[in-house]
Amino acid sequence: MNDLKVGVIGVGALGRHHARILAGIEGVILVGVADSSEERGREAAESWGCEWYADYREMLPHIEAASIAVPTFAHLEVAKECVSHGIPMMMEKPLAGNVSDARQIAEMADKKGLTLQVGHVERFNPATVAAEPLCQNPKYIKSERLSSFSFRSTDISIVHDLMIHDLDLILGLVQSELKSVQAFGISLFGKQEDAVQARLEFENGCIADVSASRINPTAGRAMQIFSESGCTTVDFTTREVKQYAPGAELLAGVSPVEMAFQPGADIAQLRDDVFGRFITVTDADVSDDDALTAELTHFVKCVKTNSTPLVNGWTAVAALEVADEIQKAVASHAWGNGPQSLVGPRIFDTSNENQQKAA
Repeated sequence: MNDLKVGVIGVGALGRHHARILAGIEGVILVGVADSSEERGREAAESWGCEWYADYREMLPHIEAASIAVPTFAHLEVAKECVSHGIPMMMEKPLAGNVSDARQIAEMADKKGLTLQVGHVERFNPATVAAEPLCQNPKYIKSERLSSFSFRSTDISIVHDLMIHDLDLILGLVQSELKSVQAFGISLFGKQEDAVQARLEFENGCIADVSASRINPTAGRAMQIFSESGCTTVDFTTREVKQYAPGAELLAGVSPVEMAFQPGADIAQLRDDVFGRFITVTDADVSDDDALTAELTHFVKCVKTNSTPLVNGWTAVAALEVADEIQKAVASHAWGNGPQSLVGPRIFDTSNENQQKAA
């Protein structure tokens, strides 16, 4: 099979890693990088032995696939140009800034029969891969995605910036239609929400509590999934996956609570036996694979074999649809009285429309 000629559009904080990884994937030729910043573009081109293009459109006739890591507001424009040139796309998440644009991108790719993969990289996190078989048919999910302020992705809310990862994972696990959403959030540093808390209820009864913040003093990415088989905990940062499940004695009806009331019961020992004897604790095997490398390698394979990506355009649209419902719930949640009360203690959009809603 011939080498795939790939270009990277946007080599900022994330795109530069796309270029680095693609340059090292077997069966790939990194033809060029496109970025409006000459300094950034030339540096990436020199580092990975390819051409720099100030205008990404000039690169399109020379490539067979594109990895796109530009600001979200530019996704639709770039996608239109790529589709018009018949270029398969790996588009960073979120697919677009709103559901309408996302659907348009997915529809354009479908109509042309082009591969469209969306960069929900947590799907390729080895911790996710190890956890998925352990938590089928979940009943309750609690996720937390926290970071300090990075001064990037300020054009989108925390829901589209960070929470979207967990929404995608949750939809993949639950496999049910969304029934209701409750949410509230705050905007501190700009017009977009910086922290949001949401509760999702699904038609099959599963409930998910989802928390995301980019104004947290410490970083963390974790999830708990409760299912019929037990509880699975996932730390996406340390890549630790543990499963807590009823032990043989507990399944046979032997309860430490009943044992505690027996004459001469050793309460201290029973307390030590809760985890290990009555509730088994299993550490899942997690690989050392790099998630972004796995994601980009998957994209290359899908283009070459004309197969459907793990996260295709419509999968990404579904996550954005839930994100939109969360943002609607945030906008309708009043913290107090007056035009500043809709989104949090501080909101910068004081348009007449919002003032009328708050009145």
